[in-house]
Amino acid sequence: MAQRFHTLEVAGVRRELPILNVTDELAIAGFIMLGDVELTDACAKALAEKVPKETEVLLTAETKGIPLAAELARCLGMKRYVVARKSVKAYMEDAIWVEDRSITTKGVQKLCLDGVDKARIAGKNVLLLDDVVSTGGSMKALTELAGKAGGKIVGEACVLAEGKAAERKDLIFLEALPLFDAK
Repeated sequence: MAQRFHTLEVAGVRRELPILNVTDELAIAGFIMLGDVELTDACAKALAEKVPKETEVLLTAETKGIPLAAELARCLGMKRYVVARKSVKAYMEDAIWVEDRSITTKGVQKLCLDGVDKARIAGKNVLLLDDVVSTGGSMKALTELAGKAGGKIVGEACVLAEGKAAERKDLIFLEALPLFDAK
């Protein structure tokens, strides 16, 4: 159980985040939107005000970005959003994929789209979406995947920009989240 906590207020919602070691030197505040309807709803509404007007498609990575994408799509009046899966599924036809390395995932993972989702992205203005951006690895992989599918990136958005990501001028986010020394 975590011994340290970080108090976060985002989109008018306050949460106590456990500070968790990810390496011997680095710790992060564990921000989990999954299952938190109040937080997801508030953050989606706040992000909806910042989304580029030309956005036609939301693209997120499995898993933690899914509830945010669903609620943001609803706020924007979109009927669909696209999820890059972490592996090629048996039902996927004409799949494409890229490799991704994230601060919260050990090792390399794949991000995949099937032919149906490729068609939803092709020729469209795509907003990349995730819960937290830190090193930018997942956004880089989503950018590559959207490019392979023929989409045009119009922005990158997240709830929290962690560490140096908060200095990015091209990133749409609600709050900055510090990194911590491991203890």
